[in-house]
Order: sequence, then structure tokens, then C-alpha cells
Amino acid sequence: MAGEPQDDCLFCKIVAGHIPATVVRETETTVAFRDINPQAPTHILVIPKVHYRDAAALAAGAPDIAADVLRETQAVADEEKLDSYRVVFNTGTGAGQTVWHAHGHVLGGRGLEWPPG
Repeated sequence: MAGEPQDDCLFCKIVAGHIPATVVRETETTVAFRDINPQAPTHILVIPKVHYRDAAALAAGAPDIAADVLRETQAVADEEKLDSYRVVFNTGTGAGQTVWHAHGHVLGGRGLEWPPG
């Protein structure tokens, strides 16, 4: 069920403390941690503590928490002293989503070309 922890979800296990992560920020509704396969010098994931399949499902089901996730991407960028950065929400396998728990990638610390991919 949307919003409920999923036993087979990597990010739900991180939220529960069952899998370690290098946490850089935590709020009542979000956790931000360093990506284990960074694609930039700074690559931090910001996730909601509630389980939604992707960003679109999170926005539809819990818009207040979706706003918290987005707000936390700015807080992460500020703490990391990034004057420019990219926030990416992959939705679906064709876009590169590999963990089926909504999450935003904060990428920075190097030039980020456009278009990505």
C-alpha cells in the first residue's frame, strides 16, 4: 500500500536503519544520504520516509511530503556549498529508475552538460 514501508525496498530498509547509509541530513519526513555509485563529486539522494513508487506517485499521494523532499534538496545543496547543482527524479526504467521508492538525486561539484544522458 502506498505510504507504507515495503519489506523488499532498499530505501525503506535504509529509513528503518536496517541497511547502513552515509546520512547527511534527516528530518521528520525525509532522509538524505550519499549515493554509493556517485555520478558527480556531490551525489546525494533525498528520499521520503514514506514509501511511494516514484516522484509522480509521491506528488499525487502526499504532496506535502513531496514538497519536503524538494525543500531538502536545497538544504543539501546549501550544506554542500553548491552554487549550482541539478536535481533529478528518475521515473520508470526507461529514465533510469532502479529503486522503486521516490527519490531525488542532488548532483553537483562539476559541470553538468545539457542534455543529460
